[in-house]
Amino acid sequence: MGYLLGEVDKSDTFKDPVMLKRLHDLQALNDQDRDHILYALDGLLRDAKARKAYA
Repeated sequence: MGYLLGEVDKSDTFKDPVMLKRLHDLQALNDQDRDHILYALDGLLRDAKARKAYA
């Protein structure tokens, strides 16, 4: 599962040390754990976007 840079709203996203640490921690996990976390995160993001759209 990959993301394109065009999907990021801010150009400084990858300069944030906290987000970079999270990405590195995520990359260090085994495939199954990473897939489960990304599945949950994708659902949370989808729901947040829907709430924002219908607010």
